[in-house]
Amino acid sequence: MPRSYDASGAPEAPVALDALLRQYEGAGEPLSCEPVAQGLLNRGYHLATTSGRYFLKHHLDGDSDAITHQHGAIARLAALGLPVAPPLADTDGRTVVVIGGGCYALHPWVDGRHRDGAQLSCAQSRRLGALLGLVHTCLERVMLQSPVPEAEARVESADPTDTFELIEELLGLARASRPRDTFDELAEHRLLERRALLERHAHRRPEAGAEPATGWVHGDFHPLNLLYRGAEPAAIIDWDRLGVQPRAEEAVRAAAIFFVRSRGTLELSKVRPYARAYRAATGATPDELAAAVHRVWWERLNDFWMLRWRYQLRDRRADPQFPAAAALSVWWTREYEAVCDAFTG
Repeated sequence: MPRSYDASGAPEAPVALDALLRQYEGAGEPLSCEPVAQGLLNRGYHLATTSGRYFLKHHLDGDSDAITHQHGAIARLAALGLPVAPPLADTDGRTVVVIGGGCYALHPWVDGRHRDGAQLSCAQSRRLGALLGLVHTCLERVMLQSPVPEAEARVESADPTDTFELIEELLGLARASRPRDTFDELAEHRLLERRALLERHAHRRPEAGAEPATGWVHGDFHPLNLLYRGAEPAAIIDWDRLGVQPRAEEAVRAAAIFFVRSRGTLELSKVRPYARAYRAATGATPDELAAAVHRVWWERLNDFWMLRWRYQLRDRRADPQFPAAAALSVWWTREYEAVCDAFTG
């Protein structure tokens, strides 16, 4: 882990930031290094030096070849004019620095803030859809020579039999949780509710081969991975999940995060211009979006990652997102036709 430095420059915890910065020409000496992001795939730090400010990324998976591949894609996207922040190259031209077995990348610091759908106007929602469409079409160009991983090219929908087993396991963990709190009560309620929904809708599992066209996608396009400066996007960040998926599904999945309200409904008045702009930018047809809506709805109906984090991994970072996300699956099932119309009309 990088050292955490206080305002005076005194290190608070062991690690070699000095050695890392020496590998970059003109990077300066460290003044402060504060954590700003913590995920399963990486750690992020706001690094201030005598030469400027940087975003220091610690890639936890340690696959320097895969990280370098991502970096190359980001650089090529920047050359096409997309708002991204490619990593800096060290004195040997490498964008991944390995120190003590850890993989690090140094990016320019981007001033900006995150904005969710509630903070976007309909016009800005339209620009968001166009931006994601541009990401997909530009990735198609810059990844032209990159082979599609066979495992990623095969996309199967969730098997409800497996989901029923998971529900039973999570129910047991939620009921056994001590001290029991309101989250545990809500989790139990939603698990029982979802089990009943799945029993009624199991016959609607998407058929194999019915997925929309696959292609290279960002893989994690949501408000925390998009920085705004004023009203305009300044940088799309965190490309760790760059991969091959049905592209229209990323558009639907992103909308379900950007435009979800706190009570678990989608702001369809903003989804509609967003989806129209995405279709215009990519040439995706209404049928593709309809198939994506169905597959993402089914995915949401079978997905319990937030509860798995809490009860299986003892990680509560996703707890605040759970009430709205869990309610969305119920609302989406009830308003299925209206949601589909918003994406295809």
